[in-house]
Amino acid sequence: MKIMNREMLALIESFVFVAQDLSFRRGAARLNIDRSALTRRIQKLEHLLGFTLLERTTREVSLTLAGRTFYDSNAHILKEFENSIDAARRAADGKTGTLRIGYMAFAARYLMPSAVANFQAANPDVNIKLEYIRTQGQKVALANNEIDVGFLIGPFDHNEFQSRLLDVDPLYVAMPAGHPLADLEDVRPIDLASADVVMGDMVEWEAYRWRIAELFSGEGVQLRIKLEAPDTPALVGLVSSGLGLTICPGSLVGFFGADVEIRRIKQPNFQIETVLAWRRTNRSGIVCRFVDRALTGD
Repeated sequence: MKIMNREMLALIESFVFVAQDLSFRRGAARLNIDRSALTRRIQKLEHLLGFTLLERTTREVSLTLAGRTFYDSNAHILKEFENSIDAARRAADGKTGTLRIGYMAFAARYLMPSAVANFQAANPDVNIKLEYIRTQGQKVALANNEIDVGFLIGPFDHNEFQSRLLDVDPLYVAMPAGHPLADLEDVRPIDLASADVVMGDMVEWEAYRWRIAELFSGEGVQLRIKLEAPDTPALVGLVSSGLGLTICPGSLVGFFGADVEIRRIKQPNFQIETVLAWRRTNRSGIVCRFVDRALTGD
């Protein structure tokens, strides 16, 4: 049977519509064609198949035994085809599929959850996979196509990636109650020159540590790192126990209890950027919709 698949699909669709309503008039209306065109389609299909599908009189239309069998075999196929088109269209529009999101500690409390909640509310059929990854690890994961978007410490400028600034977080000093610097309303970078400092370790906090070192070096200050902590709870515990002070972004201030004093570092550029990054070549509808939600909050 030498005929284009698309044409055969149109012929079968025409037959199914007539068979469902047993009416050429209603079938033509559903297909938005005239009755004579629909009649020609049915005749062509019957000619190609080699048997009669419909019995037609001036008063009624009925299915032949072959027509009933052919209808039963093809009605569900046509429905599945329509469903597949709808599913593909929803995927192309970013309404279904899977979105893999990487995030670091500073984004975990508000930025990432807020963006995910906004996106999920508008796109309930998209499967979200979250993975905690430090900033440097996210850059590798993005390059290896292991995640689609990442919340990481900025700035991040690379010709293979796009990034957008999400937040600028001021830096604070968190210190044990009774620490000498607690008498100051604002702390200057030079005030920390001789203080014992507790910082996150280089395994998990590498990008943050480099940024902090860069900022203090610009002020001629080299921090005296006394202890390193592997995670935020350990950092909070070490400071609360009086083992030193730490420098943290505003997003982490809420993790410290009443036994810790918090002071803003009085220097305009002492802040940490959080950016959203993704590959330039990743133009999927899901990524585009998520980026839009993350940036606008709508």
